[in-house]
This record gives sequence, C-alpha cells and structure tokens, in this order.
Amino acid sequence: MIDVRSITKRYGDKVAVDGLSFELPAGVVTGFLGPNGSGKSTTMRVIMGLDRPDEGSATIDGRPYAALSQPLREVGALLEAKAIHPGRSAFNHLWFLAQTNDIPRRRVNEVIDLVGLSDVAHQRVGKFSLGMGQRLGIAAALLGDPHTLLFDEPINGLDPEGILWVRTLLRGLASEGRTVFVSSHLMGEMALTADRLVVIGRGRLISTGSVADFITDNAGQYVTVRTPRPDELEGLLRAAGGRVVREADGSLAVSDLSAEVVGRTAGEAGIYLYELSPQLASLEDAFMEMTRTSVEYHGHDLADRTNDPVPTPGK
Repeated sequence: MIDVRSITKRYGDKVAVDGLSFELPAGVVTGFLGPNGSGKSTTMRVIMGLDRPDEGSATIDGRPYAALSQPLREVGALLEAKAIHPGRSAFNHLWFLAQTNDIPRRRVNEVIDLVGLSDVAHQRVGKFSLGMGQRLGIAAALLGDPHTLLFDEPINGLDPEGILWVRTLLRGLASEGRTVFVSSHLMGEMALTADRLVVIGRGRLISTGSVADFITDNAGQYVTVRTPRPDELEGLLRAAGGRVVREADGSLAVSDLSAEVVGRTAGEAGIYLYELSPQLASLEDAFMEMTRTSVEYHGHDLADRTNDPVPTPGK
C-alpha cells in the first residue's frame, strides 16, 4: 500500500504539491488524474524518493522508499522512459539494474520477452522508437517482480495493440494483489483500465474513489434526443428547466431532466422523437467539470461559444 500524508513540495515560490494526502490499496488499479501542472509527476517523484517533500511523508508498506534494502524487489516505476544511456543495449541496461538488487540473469530475459523486445534485446536503445522505449521502461519496472508499481503515462508512443497490452498487463498485475498506480491524460483509456481514481488540481486533492462514483457525482446522466423539430423541442426543454447542447449530428444532449420528462414534454407538443436514450456521461466529461477551476494553462477557442456550459457531451 502507498500512503501519502500531507505532503507539500515547493520549487522556489512555486507550490507544486500542497498538503496532499491519499492512500492506495493493493489489488486494484488506481488512476492518477489532473490537469497539466497539477503536481502528478512531482507526487510520484516524492513517493519514489527522488524529491524530498518540504512537509509530510510518503511511505510504501509503511516505509519510505529510501529505507528499502532492495527497492527493485519491492517497488517498480516508470517515470521517465528516456532515462536510459543511449549506447547500452536493452539487455545490458536491465542486467545492470538487476545486479544492483541481486536479481538473476534469467529474470532479465523473462521481462524482455514479456514486453515484446526479444528481437531487439541487443540493439542500442538510442535507436529505439518512443514505443519501444516505453516497453523497456515497463520491463525495468517489472524486473524485481515488485508488489508496488507506479507508471507515469505508460502508453505514450504505443500503437493500439500496445495500448491494449498495457491495459491487460496493469489489470493482471492488480488481480495478483499488487498496488498499481498509473497516470494518464487519455480519459477513455483510464476509464477502461482504472478501478479507482485520485484526482488533483493545483497540487491539492480534488477527489478520490471509484471511477463510477466519480462520473456519477460530477457529470451524472444526460438524455440523447433526436427529432425532426429540434429547435422547437429545445425551447420547450429549456423552459422545463433542462440544459441542452446541440450536438454536431443534430441531436440534443439534455441534462437536468429525466428521459420520462423529455418524452412527456415532446408528446404533449405533438413532436415525434426518433431517439430518446438515457446516457451515462464519460470520465472525460466528469473530469472536465470537476477540474475546470483547477486548470493552470488555458487555451482559447477560435470563436466564442454561446451554448450553455453543460458538463455532458457537447463537443
């Protein structure tokens, strides 16, 4: 289990992490979400003992990382896939790490085969693609067969087959009773991979709990409606207290009204419906709604938007 207790980390006048606390249980994949600059990488570095917090503590099974006698056998991490000497081969890089923790040579071959790098094991890693580098970083994290694993953006540079492989790998590791902590900016993939979430913004905890509860609490449900008279129905639904977004395909995304109320409103006005279907908002919808006041770097649209800021699909 990873236990983060009231950690604060400053870089000069910049507060990267601000009184952050959470626990990560074993046996599940916990996703780590937050906008750019929210403190995710700093938090992971503090857990791994690479940065010392100004306040608070981070422990792994009750001990700080620096107190672990053979850390690769207890904790594996992929924080920066390119942190490898480019002149070494994949095998030599892993064999060097293995010798520091008394890990047998056969384990090097096992993880190379596991991540699919057997054919390039003796090539210099400086010639590796981004995806191959990610696979090598995952191999290094798995080298000591650790109980606790941290991955910072592990699917960067991977093709669809590689992304599916990582998803299956992480869920398999968690099913073995390991603690798995993974950050990603790809909300769709996180929704498929993670069981729980830790969400932060501006270095502070925003939410922690199951993925399903996070979506329900922060985006809820909406209703997709298709009709030959969208303008008229939109006006009626707004008058009934609904919030409406016109989708690119002409359908209406309606929140704050149930499907029953939408159907009755349309029926009383004699408006035919081609579709009336309740939808559960996505993890991306919930994340955008929950973190919109915690985003440090904002972009700007090319044109002003006039739709209501509904925390449901409308893209």
